[in-house]
Amino acid sequence: MQANRSVTEAARRRQIVAATIEVLAEVGHGATTFTRIARWAGLSSTGLISYHFADKADLLDEVLAEVVRAAVAFMGPRIEAAEGHVGTLSARIAANVELVAEHPAHVRALREVLAAPGRSAPADDATAGLTDRVGALAALLRDGQAHGAFGSFDPELMALAVTGAIDAVVAVPPAGEEQVRRAAHELAATFVRATAPDAPEPRP
Repeated sequence: MQANRSVTEAARRRQIVAATIEVLAEVGHGATTFTRIARWAGLSSTGLISYHFADKADLLDEVLAEVVRAAVAFMGPRIEAAEGHVGTLSARIAANVELVAEHPAHVRALREVLAAPGRSAPADDATAGLTDRVGALAALLRDGQAHGAFGSFDPELMALAVTGAIDAVVAVPPAGEEQVRRAAHELAATFVRATAPDAPEPRP
């Protein structure tokens, strides 16, 4: 009996989090209330939300965790399937942008949560994530340079440029799923060209 209750409660939490993501994406953080979430989720009372989450901040923390889980589940296999340094760079860029087409509500909800006023150090959340992403990408570029896959450039600066370009496209994505996917591959191709091995010096 206890196991059945645990399964039911876990399913209810997922239902509430999923509804919160949709409401955040639809109306923004300021208009996201327990009443709206309950209506979206088809719940009989906001008390069901309060039973599972201490307050709105607690619920938004779980929304962030769910967005990260969805992003990892989508991007991880694509990046892991890539071959070589160049393939991995291309896959990282394309997968980040294609996430917008795959989970548009998740991406909009993430932006709303990180920008929410009154959240404990939202800027720190964003900065920490950016630092991790730039660091991982710089490590890939540096290793690729050591193996001759990339040309001569500052890997940290290039990683920052790549990450900034991804975030810009994600922040203002093209309209339509097909256009987003096209932008993903075009951006990946741009940086593959930008990081290509240096051309040999012409012989005199």
